[in-house]
Amino acid sequence: MVNRVWGRLIGTLTALGLMAGAASAVTAPILVVDADSGKVLYSQGATDPWYPASITKLMTAYVALDMVRQGKVSLDTLLTISPAAAAEPPSKMGFKPGTQITLDNALKIIMVKSANDVSWAIGEGLGGSVEGFADMMNETAHRIGMRESRWYNPNGLPEPRQWTSARDMAILARALMRDFPNQQALFSISAIQFGRSVMANHNGLLGRYPGADGMKTGFICSGGFNVVATATRGGRRIIAVVMGQPSARERDIKAADLFDYGFAQSAGWTAPTLESLPASSVATPPDMRPYICDKRKPMPVDEGPGALTASGPGADSAATRLLGSATPDAANLAFAALGNANVRGRTLPPRAPLQPIPVWIGSSPTEGAMALARQEQEAQAAKQAALEAAQRKRAEAKAAKDAAREAAKQAASEKAAKARAAAVTAPKPAAKTAAKEKSVPAATSAYTAVEAAPKAAAKPAHKPAASAAKKPEAKKPEAKPAAKKADKKAKNDES
Repeated sequence: MVNRVWGRLIGTLTALGLMAGAASAVTAPILVVDADSGKVLYSQGATDPWYPASITKLMTAYVALDMVRQGKVSLDTLLTISPAAAAEPPSKMGFKPGTQITLDNALKIIMVKSANDVSWAIGEGLGGSVEGFADMMNETAHRIGMRESRWYNPNGLPEPRQWTSARDMAILARALMRDFPNQQALFSISAIQFGRSVMANHNGLLGRYPGADGMKTGFICSGGFNVVATATRGGRRIIAVVMGQPSARERDIKAADLFDYGFAQSAGWTAPTLESLPASSVATPPDMRPYICDKRKPMPVDEGPGALTASGPGADSAATRLLGSATPDAANLAFAALGNANVRGRTLPPRAPLQPIPVWIGSSPTEGAMALARQEQEAQAAKQAALEAAQRKRAEAKAAKDAAREAAKQAASEKAAKARAAAVTAPKPAAKTAAKEKSVPAATSAYTAVEAAPKAAAKPAHKPAASAAKKPEAKKPEAKPAAKKADKKAKNDES
């Protein structure tokens, strides 16, 4: 009955793994396998090609351990960090070129820290070159039954030609368990300690999901968050492969859900095997970069505290809609229907206390401690020398600036002094002197004329003229009697 419910809901799970608004479907590869029998308990896109990211390092570890088994090298074989290895981008240990490290410590470092520089050194040291080691990876993968994988580098950094599949990674996980039973602790180390630095395993299931005991995580923008995980309960071991998730948290919770489901199932005789899974019709891996690495948000991480607090379930992101969510309203409808305690906001418990395994450079802990001490002294000396050089440079720059300012000030002072001396000793221009002398009398005459004009107007000489002008007007009244006399005389003559 449970299997029938699961089967009916698989269609829903796949349908919800579609890109919202996109014309084509992208299915996130998911696979649950019984480790002992190789029976498939659930698969989704298990043979689709996918970018592996750092789960590549499981293939690197298999090739290295196989060479140890054949007696070609030993775990004490020293590997040298080349300039090319040192130049690999993070995650990395940051070893300087020329640093040596045993293969045993190198394997522990790549399983826990996922150090790309150390993985590169393994490839160069065991294969003669990275290209030579990639050939060994491909030959070994073909031999153990991996069909979809194509390897070009030993660390999983972006390489468009490097593909794998969930099915191939489950086959590799089974081969590691089967062929190297004495090395199983390599895949469950919770942390390593190098000098005073403690580095926790990127696998967020270790120490958080009961029974989790391996193996490896990986992340690049084009492939999303991947994990090949193993867990043991009641003597039974389950392999879960989860690829293409939008965050470390989504990946870890989905893997935990798959473990819950796997341990609740029995591998019946009708269940398919890894080898019987049909080939995919997908030709090339999808590029998840536009959905995983949004330029408007911080770059996702697969290490340190950030991986444990990355965008949680229910986050409304393009990647969550694309690949399904670790919540009942998306990819876990089937798990919820089966009665799992998978509810919105499910979280894993806090990680158990770390138990760091020491690693070192050189051939022994003593030699490594001495080498590390030398490197620290050299680094401190270089830091002090750089500090002193910077101080000298600042002092020289300040002295040069002060000298230039003083020289400019002195030059300006000398120039001003010369200008004042020239002004004192220089003869006055003749034209200006004549004009000045000429302008003084003219101004005086004009001033005298202006001052004299009112005085002249006030002199008594002008009074007779004024009186003379007024006298005829004063005699006008006398003209009337004379006229009257004339009229009277005329009247008398007439009479």
